[in-house]
Amino acid sequence: MRRRAVVVGGVSLVMLGALGWWAARAAGGTTARAAAAAASASTVLEFAAREVVTAQRLALPSVVEFSGALVAPGTAVLRAKAPGRLLSLAVAEGQRVRAGQVLGQIDQSELASRLREREAAAEAAQAQFTLAERQHRANEGLAAQQFIAPTALETSLSQMNAARAQWYSARAQLDTLRLAQRDATLTAPIAGIVTKRQVLAGEQLAVEQAVLTIVDLSRLELAGLVGTHEVARLRPGLAVQVQVEGHDQPAQARIERIAPAAEPGTRSIGVTVALPNPGERYRAGTYAVARVVLDDATPRLTLPATALTSASGQDHVWTLEAGKLMRRAVTTGRRDAASGRVELLGGLPEGVPVLLARFDNLREGMPARVRGEAAAAGAAAASR
Repeated sequence: MRRRAVVVGGVSLVMLGALGWWAARAAGGTTARAAAAAASASTVLEFAAREVVTAQRLALPSVVEFSGALVAPGTAVLRAKAPGRLLSLAVAEGQRVRAGQVLGQIDQSELASRLREREAAAEAAQAQFTLAERQHRANEGLAAQQFIAPTALETSLSQMNAARAQWYSARAQLDTLRLAQRDATLTAPIAGIVTKRQVLAGEQLAVEQAVLTIVDLSRLELAGLVGTHEVARLRPGLAVQVQVEGHDQPAQARIERIAPAAEPGTRSIGVTVALPNPGERYRAGTYAVARVVLDDATPRLTLPATALTSASGQDHVWTLEAGKLMRRAVTTGRRDAASGRVELLGGLPEGVPVLLARFDNLREGMPARVRGEAAAAGAAAASR
């Protein structure tokens, strides 16, 4: 019995020692966490003066952009005005031509024979008219002497008028064939560059069949669509910067015209920009972007775009207020890519310091200050 009591007492002492050790360890952990929390609370984030900004009231120009392909309004399609086989076509794509320059010739063999036939018919009709006119003049003299009846004079007058009409008709047909003979020679309607050749020598051409396309590159146009909420601020004559694909520097242009009605289903209105191109630096069909900068006479509260963060469609800024970090939701308006600033419509009072850049692991309520403020506060205390 004495031996069993000794054993039980030893076990009890061991258990009491273990419990004491665990209690001491738990107390030490709580103390460590409390110390860490206190250290965290006493840590103050410092930001350099260049990392903090305040909102400024500035004029913020608005920009209207639209895009499209450059087109050449001075484009002409040379078409065949007479049917026949194309004998020659002396130009190729990319070749420059002058206005009125002979570019090709259509076979005139059939046309020449028809022309000779019409010339003979016109001469015969003229002879018939001359004979009828002479007969009628003679009948007028006979009628004055009452050698013929009045009905005979009327008959000769009708015959003369009919002969005159046939002669005029033959002359009109002859003029038509002469015009067709002139149209058999293909001439350039404008000065420019051949952009497309639709036919080859030897092909049979029909009337109004396209032969060549000639473009004048001295003036180009850019047609784009602008929303109805923005087009009201545009007007013909406004300066436009056109960024042409493949060129580093934008070209200077002006708004030429604005469509009077919106496109069905798009709620957009067509705007056409005229782009002078005297050196033919730009080519038709090239993609371009037009940028219209509209001045703003009203100063607006703005911040650099880098100061804003976005989450779930809501913009936020980090501010320094009463020595702590605050996260404010703001409402934004215009954005100017050139200056990198954004208009603030609400959510931020003027004069509140804002973090310029985005920082990671920031929490609302953390102590924070601008580096240099502590030194200034210490110097003020020393002076007192």
